[in-house]
Amino acid sequence: MSTRIRPGKDSNVSEQPDPEDGESLAGSGDFEPVANVPATPLLRDRSFLGMMATQFLGAFNDNLFKQLMLLLAIPVGAAAAVEKDRQAVATIVFAIPFILFSGYAGFLSDRFSKRRIIVLAKVAEIVVMMLGLIAFLQFQLGGTLGLLLVLFLMGMQSAFFGPGKYGILPEMLPKKHLPRANGMILMTTFLAIIFGTAVAGFLGESFIDDTAIPELRAVGLWRGSILCVGIAITGTLTSLVIRRLPAAKPNLKLHRNSLVVPADTRRLLAQDRALLMALFASCVFWLVSGIAIQAVNSLGVTQLREGRFRTSVMTAVIGLGIALGAVIAGRLSRGKIDFRIARFGLWGLVLFLALLSVSRTGGVHLLGFSGSLVALTLLGMSAGFFAIPVQVFIQERPPKEQKGRMIAAMNFFNFIAILLSGVLYYVFDRTVEWQGWPRSMIFAMMAGIVLPLAILYQPKNVDANN
Repeated sequence: MSTRIRPGKDSNVSEQPDPEDGESLAGSGDFEPVANVPATPLLRDRSFLGMMATQFLGAFNDNLFKQLMLLLAIPVGAAAAVEKDRQAVATIVFAIPFILFSGYAGFLSDRFSKRRIIVLAKVAEIVVMMLGLIAFLQFQLGGTLGLLLVLFLMGMQSAFFGPGKYGILPEMLPKKHLPRANGMILMTTFLAIIFGTAVAGFLGESFIDDTAIPELRAVGLWRGSILCVGIAITGTLTSLVIRRLPAAKPNLKLHRNSLVVPADTRRLLAQDRALLMALFASCVFWLVSGIAIQAVNSLGVTQLREGRFRTSVMTAVIGLGIALGAVIAGRLSRGKIDFRIARFGLWGLVLFLALLSVSRTGGVHLLGFSGSLVALTLLGMSAGFFAIPVQVFIQERPPKEQKGRMIAAMNFFNFIAILLSGVLYYVFDRTVEWQGWPRSMIFAMMAGIVLPLAILYQPKNVDANN
């Protein structure tokens, strides 16, 4: 791996003695120094298992609530003649907090113990889920606006959780475990997406009343919110299992321009082309992922005429594929950041997006429901192959005291991409409607986004142990 770049003296962040240069990180006995943590096998590491469970439960709640919002946004039956697909609005609302708060979240994750940030974020999740329960109970008064406010707060909570959950892995695990650990974290994350999305489909089919007036359509979903509150409480308890770690940079000072992308992080990206390209590749991944969720929901409800549960199963199998792909990629890496796996995944994305776009004469989808399940699973596996090497590289490349802010910068740009996915989905949806094309044509447009990256992205492999 190339020599890492340190922040310069003119950094926008006030530089204090660097902990990596021998200064004590924390004098109190509250923390267990990383050097003293025994290198236990991953599946025997209580702290790692606690982090994995915490991430699983948080992702479950996020995807359950978000998928309910997306399903509510697709007009069904007679409403389809007078209402438009509003999934783009929900996607944009969820993304905005990440853009607004990722810089500050990254500062906090470097300034304080990442474990402390994770625990506090999980406590905030309990509050947000209780507000969601109230929003469903009072849907007749607050309507969709109240739910969108809760979705915004959920995005805000996730923005503060993100830098800690990703940045803590290199601090509590040996480098050789990072590819496999990331594979397992991503696997459990997307298992949570599978279950959260499927449960949302079941709840939507059971409790959304399309025959009722708009003000009463979603009142019954308060039952699902009780589950969300319970999951948030459980996730807070599992976060307490994570071992205490020192702050990466306890004397870090906050400056105004740190709230977007700090100057030293921008300098690092400007000087490290490989890191910059990995960040761009990550953005493309999330741009396409954001469009894909909306496109699959629209394909299932509008073109295949499936119910909300079966449509949510279609969305969920993408998560199953990503989980499988992530685990396989982690095992194939063998301690290296192997970008050959990422390139293979990119071409798989192009292939299966193109296949999903094909419809026969009369707008009948070529693959149908069953065939789409297979193609979406393989699409997800390709995404997992692509995501793991890129994510590990972005985690491992920056110096230790920059990791939290780099992860926050990654979140910032990824959620600009997700926000743009809402905008692009709106454009694609209106285009196919205007042209009279089947909804599946949106997948062809997505393939067109990925194809240039598949051709041009040619990074070199990196040994994660060096």
